[in-house]
Amino acid sequence: MTHFLETYLPNVYSIPDEFIEATKQTLYMSFWTALIGGAIGLGFGIILVVTRPQGLLENRLLYEVLDKVINVVRSIPFIILLSLLALTTRFLVGTTIGAKAALVPLIFGVVPFFARQVENALLEVDPGVIEAAESMGTSPLGIVFRVYLIEGLPGIIRVSALTIINVIGLTAMAGAVGAGGLGNLAISRGYNRFQTDVTIVATLLILILVFLSQWISNLLIKKISH
Repeated sequence: MTHFLETYLPNVYSIPDEFIEATKQTLYMSFWTALIGGAIGLGFGIILVVTRPQGLLENRLLYEVLDKVINVVRSIPFIILLSLLALTTRFLVGTTIGAKAALVPLIFGVVPFFARQVENALLEVDPGVIEAAESMGTSPLGIVFRVYLIEGLPGIIRVSALTIINVIGLTAMAGAVGAGGLGNLAISRGYNRFQTDVTIVATLLILILVFLSQWISNLLIKKISH
């Protein structure tokens, strides 16, 4: 194995510690972005569903404002969002470099994406179930927790997996501008120094994280469906 690495992956073999650290940084950014951005996005997704026309708590003004803001933020390329939020990032964490600083633009980028995905997932819930709950006198809050979130759970898990895959991709892009992680390693060591084996291995590790998140989500969906 050692002979294989030295022969075909010489640059990778010489920096194992950097790969370990880069993987940790990618996992750090992905975990906290998914956790914080997921919680905020879930909240906004629920608000979109209940305040939309003919929703449980119809509020056209709130819905229109939130809908337009989400559309606008989603339309901004992430690489530009990194620049736009530079001052905000520096104010919140004191720097614009590193994995911790990357959390700010990552969360801003993920929230509108996940909110829209949650909205779509919850809209798939059978309206008849919601009407039955309303006829039984269930409060709007009770319908959200007992109907929307329970009945829509498989869909939420499905879109969560999609969002996490998107997050992993965004961490690679953030790494290209100094956030650290596997994306930074692939660019700074692999691309800039013409170390192709480093780029390939970094890419493979990112793909492994993507496939692992998808596999876990599929297991959860199967368990809930049964």
